[in-house]
Amino acid sequence: MKEARLARFLFSLLIVLVFTFLFFRFFSLTYALCDVRDYSTIEDYQRAIEECQQEISSRMGAHTKNKEDLTKLQKSLENTKKLISSAEVQINNLEKEIFDREVKLEYQKEILAARVRSHYKRSRRYSPFLLFLASTNAADLLRELSYRQTAANEDKQTIVNISQDLKALIEDKEKTEKNKDWLTKARNSLNQQVQTLGAEVEKVEGYFTEVSGKIAQLSAKQQAILSEKQGTFQTTVGEVPLADDPASRPDYNPGFSPAFAAFSFGAPHFKGMSQYGAFGRAKSGQSAEEILRAYYGGGIEIKKDYSTGIMINVEGYGAVDIETYTHRIYEVPNSWGDQGGMEALKAQAVAARSYALARTNNGAGSICATESCQVYKPANKGGNWERAVNETPSWVLMANGQPFSAWYASTSGGYQESYSFNGYSTPAFWDTPSGRSGWTDQAWEKQAGSPWFYKAWYKTRSGDSCGRSHPWLTAEEMADVLNAWVVLIKHGESDDRVLPLGGCWGGNPYSLTDLKNRAEQLSTGYSKITGVSVTYSEGGYTSNVNFETDQGGVSLSGAEFKKAFNLRAPARIALKSGLFNIEKK
Repeated sequence: MKEARLARFLFSLLIVLVFTFLFFRFFSLTYALCDVRDYSTIEDYQRAIEECQQEISSRMGAHTKNKEDLTKLQKSLENTKKLISSAEVQINNLEKEIFDREVKLEYQKEILAARVRSHYKRSRRYSPFLLFLASTNAADLLRELSYRQTAANEDKQTIVNISQDLKALIEDKEKTEKNKDWLTKARNSLNQQVQTLGAEVEKVEGYFTEVSGKIAQLSAKQQAILSEKQGTFQTTVGEVPLADDPASRPDYNPGFSPAFAAFSFGAPHFKGMSQYGAFGRAKSGQSAEEILRAYYGGGIEIKKDYSTGIMINVEGYGAVDIETYTHRIYEVPNSWGDQGGMEALKAQAVAARSYALARTNNGAGSICATESCQVYKPANKGGNWERAVNETPSWVLMANGQPFSAWYASTSGGYQESYSFNGYSTPAFWDTPSGRSGWTDQAWEKQAGSPWFYKAWYKTRSGDSCGRSHPWLTAEEMADVLNAWVVLIKHGESDDRVLPLGGCWGGNPYSLTDLKNRAEQLSTGYSKITGVSVTYSEGGYTSNVNFETDQGGVSLSGAEFKKAFNLRAPARIALKSGLFNIEKK
C-alpha cells in the first residue's frame, strides 16, 4: 500500500515538474551595441539615448516575461520543494520498512535453508514401499502418508513465500534508489533553471540601469525646466509693487480663436503670511496682531519683550544686532503705509525679525542677504518701514519656547497652505472674509490689488519671453500639451524629447506632429482641443482638468496637467501654482 501511494505521489510530482520545464522557458537576451559613453553635447546624448530607448523597448517585452516567469518559477520551486520533501519522507519511511524486512528475512533465510535441507532429506529418504512394510495396519499407513505430505507441502510453501519476499525486497530497494536519484536530479535541475533565469533577469536589469543612468542626464534637463517654470523661487513684494502685464490678463485678445491660457492663482509659495493679503486686511482695519494670528494661527505666541542684544551674522556684511538688522530689511514698499497698510508693515517687521532669529538659531548661525532668505541692504530703509520696526520693538513670534520661522511671500492666490516648524503647525485656510465661498471675489489679496492674484505667466522675472508676446495657445498647441501627458504621465515613458518648443531650452523637442504620432503609438493622440473646464478642491488646489477633444472627452488630475503643461508648453509659458484655471476664448 505504501509503495502504491508513493508511486501515485511521484507521478503527481512528475506532472508538476514536466509542466514547469515545458512552460517556463526564459528568453536569453542578446545585447546590441547601445553606446552609452559620455558625450560633449546634449544633442549627441539625445541621439544615443534614442538608440538606447529603442533597444530597451525592443527587449522590454521579453524581459518582462522573464521577470514574470521567474516569480512564477520561484513559487513553483517552493511548491515542488515541499512535494519533494514529502516524497523524501515517504521514501525514508519505506527505507526503514525495507530495513525491518531485511532483518526479518535474514531469520527467514535461515528457516528457508533448514526447510530446503529438510525437504531434500525427506525426498531422498521417502519410499512408499518401505513405509508400507513398516506400518502395522492401514490406519497407521494413511496417517503417516498424510503427515509426510503435509510437511512436504509446508516446506514447499515456505520456500516459495520466502523466495517471493526476497525478490520483492530486492525490487523495492532498486525502486527506492532510483526514486531517490530521480528526486535529486529533479531538484538540481529546477534549482539550476531558477538560478539561470534569475541571473538573466539580474543581467538585464543591470543593463537597463546603466542605460537609464545616461538617460537621467537628459532627464535632468526636464527637471530644470520644471523647477524654473513652476517658480521654485522665493519672492516677496520687495521695494516696488509687482509689474503688471496686459497680455497676462484674461481680457487680452491674442488675435485668434479658439485660444486657451492657463492662469495661476498666486506665486510662488503659499505658506505663512501673504504680504498682499496682509495689506488687504490692514486696509480693512485689522491690527498687526490680528494679521499675524490670522496667518500663523491662534496658537502662536507674540512675545513683545524678546532680547534686543542678539547679534545676527549676515552673509557678506558681518554681524549686526537684531533690531538694526530688521531696520535694513527691504521686503514691502513704504508706500503701503500711506495707503492704509501701516499694520501690514508692522506685521511684516515682526515676521522678518522672527524668521531671522529662527533661521540663525538665535544668532548662532548666519543668514543670506537675498530673497532666498530675506532681502537685506547695509543701510536702514527708513520711512514707514522705520516706523513699523520702531513700533514693534522686540516683538517675536514664538512656538514651544523658541522663535518661530515665519514664512511669507507676495501672493498665495487666496488659499494658505499649512506648514510646521519646531512642533507647531500653521493653519490651512481660504484667505477671504467669507471662506471658500468668497474666494475669487473677496480674497484679501485681490482687494489689495495684487497683480499676481490671477495671472497667466509667459515671461521670466527678468522679462525674457523667448519670443512670445502673450501666454495664449492655439487649439493644436493645447492638444500638444495633452499629448505630452499621454506620453510622460499616462504611460510613464522616459521620453527626453518632450521639451518646450520655442528654441530657448535646447535639446531636440518633438514637433507637434511627431509628439501626436508618439502618443498615438502608445494609445491616443490628440489634434485639437474644443473645450475645457476645471474643478477645485476644498484643499486649495485644482483637482481636475476636463477637455473636449477631437477624440472625445478626457479628464486628468490638476497635478498631472500642471506637470505636463510646464514640461511642454512653448517658450516660457508656465503655471506657478497648483491652484489654477484654464480659460478659453
